[in-house]
Amino acid sequence: MSSRPTLGELALEVRSKNAGPFWVTMELFMRTAEDYTTVADAHFINEQVVGGLYGVDPATVQIFRIPALNVVKISFPRPVAQGSLRDRDIHAGQHHVPLASLVPP
Repeated sequence: MSSRPTLGELALEVRSKNAGPFWVTMELFMRTAEDYTTVADAHFINEQVVGGLYGVDPATVQIFRIPALNVVKISFPRPVAQGSLRDRDIHAGQHHVPLASLVPP
């Protein structure tokens, strides 16, 4: 176990939510500009990392870096449509957990 803080511990808030019935959006609200710079680094969070965490094609991942707000926003297609038979999180409220568990460099 690492003694370094996770994204969830560094961030003011990490959350996920529906972005319509076919997309999930996650947001990392960082406390400081320095923490934002670390987290927003494309070598740390990028389409391949998100694709690996969530089992989605990296080409479908969209990452928006918003330095004025110290926010990184990530969107990707839901693995199953909202409310479908195999949907285990209808509001996508728990999708942020793997992302929040990452340890920044």
